[in-house]
Amino acid sequence: MGQKKDLTGPEKSKIVRYLAEGCSSLKIAKLLKRDHRTIKRFIRNSQQGRKKRVEKPRRKITAHELRKVKRAAAKMPLATSLAIFQSCNITGVPKSTRCAILRDMAKVRKAERRPPLNKTHKLKRQDWAKKYLKTDFSKVLWTDEMRVSLDGPDGWARGWIGKGQRAPVRLRRQQGGGGVLVWAGIIKDELVGPFRVEDGVKLNSQSYCQFLEDSFFKQWYRKKSASFKKNMIFMQDNAPSHASKYSTAWLARKGIKEEKLMTWPPCSPDLNPIENLWSIIKCEIYKEGKQYTSLNSVWEAVVAAARNVDGEQIKTLTESMDGRLLSVLAKKGGYIGR
Repeated sequence: MGQKKDLTGPEKSKIVRYLAEGCSSLKIAKLLKRDHRTIKRFIRNSQQGRKKRVEKPRRKITAHELRKVKRAAAKMPLATSLAIFQSCNITGVPKSTRCAILRDMAKVRKAERRPPLNKTHKLKRQDWAKKYLKTDFSKVLWTDEMRVSLDGPDGWARGWIGKGQRAPVRLRRQQGGGGVLVWAGIIKDELVGPFRVEDGVKLNSQSYCQFLEDSFFKQWYRKKSASFKKNMIFMQDNAPSHASKYSTAWLARKGIKEEKLMTWPPCSPDLNPIENLWSIIKCEIYKEGKQYTSLNSVWEAVVAAARNVDGEQIKTLTESMDGRLLSVLAKKGGYIGR
């Protein structure tokens, strides 16, 4: 019976079990067909236990250094804790201490996404705000598309988990699983749709107009009164399929032209209240990191979430337009947030 160097994991488990049953080390060696010295060494090392961790003295931060860190954090947004402390010439502080100090004066945030506004964009946004400043926005139909995926936006699957609990398993897809393109509109306190764009269809001018014909016009618009159609203003953004000559001419044949088709400034999703509706729906369908296994299931979730949006919420969004226009003028065409 030769001597082996290391015990395997299953062998160690058996040794512990045999010891609990009252077996001697010699008997365990015979049962496992291992050298007696190997068994005794394992038992001796196990009984010694782990060495206690020696806490190293932490570097103390003075009040003057704290003020320097606070100023550096304000001047260096999105910087790491190490970069902030190094800029203050404060060394020898472990990461856990740096983060604990920064939590009292700052928060971990992502950079905000904003459209790239240049001088021309800002001027056009101001001109748009002046043009529609006296508009009755209760008669404007705000429209847009939204794509929903099976997994939701990156980073939405994070949350607090109790101590001792394991994080739930999350599906991992190589290509993301695809998504569903959704179109909807809001006017006054009413939600129009949502309507689903057929899977695999790329929205160009022709397919966009055909989609509006099959969904918006046939299922909603034609049911409205003549006076409603006369006063309604149709809003759409400047996506190529929306703003093309083909789409503009097609809408004109439907009676949506000139003052009935709202002009839209470039790079201005912050001015469209339906963007806030998309946020409400996404928060609902992806809450608690929910994932979906099929396109039909995520579409059903969108429909259910849209039904839960009441008229008062929609009215709040559409009535926010006067304030948005004033904000654009106050900021000289700058980004106003949502």
